[in-house]
Parts: sequence; C-alpha cells; structure tokens
Amino acid sequence: MTAKTISLPKAEHAAEHLKTLRDVMRYAITQFTRADLFFGHGTFTPHDEAAYLVLQGLDLPIDQLEPYLDAALLPEERLRLVGFIHERIETRKPLPYILKRAWLAGVPFYVDERVIVPRSYIAELLNTQIVSTDDFSIINDPYAITSVLDLCTGSGCLAILAAHTFPEAAIDAVDLSPEALAVAQINVDDCLHKDRIALYQGDLFGPLAGKKYDLIITNPPYVDAEDMTDMPQEYLHEPHMALAAGDDGLDLVNRILREAPDHLNENGIMVLELGYSAAALIEQYPDIDFNWMDTENSTGEVFWVTREQLVEAESLKAA
Repeated sequence: MTAKTISLPKAEHAAEHLKTLRDVMRYAITQFTRADLFFGHGTFTPHDEAAYLVLQGLDLPIDQLEPYLDAALLPEERLRLVGFIHERIETRKPLPYILKRAWLAGVPFYVDERVIVPRSYIAELLNTQIVSTDDFSIINDPYAITSVLDLCTGSGCLAILAAHTFPEAAIDAVDLSPEALAVAQINVDDCLHKDRIALYQGDLFGPLAGKKYDLIITNPPYVDAEDMTDMPQEYLHEPHMALAAGDDGLDLVNRILREAPDHLNENGIMVLELGYSAAALIEQYPDIDFNWMDTENSTGEVFWVTREQLVEAESLKAA
C-alpha cells in the first residue's frame, strides 16, 4: 500500500508557533490527516493518535488530556513533540515504536521494532469473558488457576496481564524470537509479578518439556498471504515473523491445535486469537464447536476451546 507524501514545515519553524498543548494537538491532527496515515496500533483516529503523542511525549497521565490543553510548553518540549509528529509522518512507523511505549488494558509496556506492537483482544477479554463472576465467563475463580502459558508472547504483555488476573498462577511465556524475548524481559523485570513469570525461547511448545497448564493463551501470527502483500506501511515496520502465517493464515494455528492437548491439564482451556481467519478455521475443523468471544472492536477473532474438545476432534486426528 503506497503511502501519501506531504511537505512539512521545518520542525523549528513549526515549534516556534505552537505555544500550548492544544496548539500541538491541532497541528498534529492536521498533519496526520493530510498525510493519510494508517491507525491501528492502539489508536483509530488522527485525534486519538495526536492525544496519545502529546500525553505520552510529555509523560502526562494517558487518560487526562483536558486539564493540560491550555498549558504553555517550553521551547524544548514543543520541538520534541513536533519531532515526534514529523517522524511519525516521514517514517510511517507506528507511534509506539517512536515513543518506545505501548498501552494495553491500561498498562504501559516497553516496545521497539524487535516485537509486534501489542494489541491483542485477549487483554480485554482476560477480566471480562475469560475471568468474571458472571455466569457467561469461562473461569469463575481466578485463584483456581495455578499454571498459565502465553504462547508467542512477543513483548510479554499477555503473560504480565495474566499474572495479574491469576494471583496464584505460575506463568510461562514462549517465543521463537530471541530479540522479542529480550524486550519481554525488560517488561517482566519492570512488573510486580516477575517472580512468577518464566520466559522460554523456542518453537511453540518445543522448549516446555512436557509441561501442562490449566490455561493456554495465544496470539500467534495469523496474517494470510493475500493480506501480507497489501498491508499499510505502518505494519511493515513490525517483524515479518510475528505476522505472516501462510496462505490461509493458519500455519501456526494448525500446529497449536494439534499440539495443545499434550500441554493442557485434564480440564484445561485454551484461548486463541486468529484475526480474520475464522472462516478458514471452521471449514478445516467442522466438528469442533469453537466458542467465540466478541469484544467492543472485534467479532469472530478470538475463541476458546477445551482440551476435551481437541482430543475428541476427528478433524485434528486426520490433520
């Protein structure tokens, strides 16, 4: 997907005329709109992207824009923010890479180009449909979960959120990429639950030596070949291996479904995010009654399944 190019004023000239945070917000929204940027790494509009940039760029509370809109900015602050705005447009990098921080479920995480920008719907589901006292939730008692696996952990964000959700659980997190695990280690070291989280480098279940879990959560690569050829430029900055998953987007999902039963306890459950590949999944495994969980911004992109369902599936035995 070809990116639109625009002519930007010199950063020093722009910064000289932007006196308040409101001024910088207005400038950012105008330039982002003119540049026709793609949003999908934590924000969905030019306004939200601009708000995230100025608040995070000034180390202000991420959810409190209004009190600071008319605050005067120091010259170096104005120049810094304009620099972020211009870098976002000129490089087409996702803003979390520029700021070295992404937020998921209200928690900040360190990120850089070694990992995909965290945006899994599982983060939202952890404390709603996966764990809740409501009758529709999968797990009613979070203290009953003593072992959790985060497969394809990337930045480690889901492992850390799971450690918060399940206070008695030991959390294992696996990724094939040593570079991604280096980022995950930064986030684990900075969290309150680091003594309960172990990182493993390897191919899916390979490094786990027969370990079994009450719950597996996984957001593996799931972008199909067609979508990989027509992605907005922002996504091209992310690791290819964290996105691409073969012709139908199910290369990793197929392996996970086959191997997961050997790593789930008798009453174990797996939650898996697979993007837009639901139709291909259902066609390939018609005898598995996948339990779909929708979120505010997604439909049919996350499912849960029991170990028993996977063991009994004839379509998996034939795969």
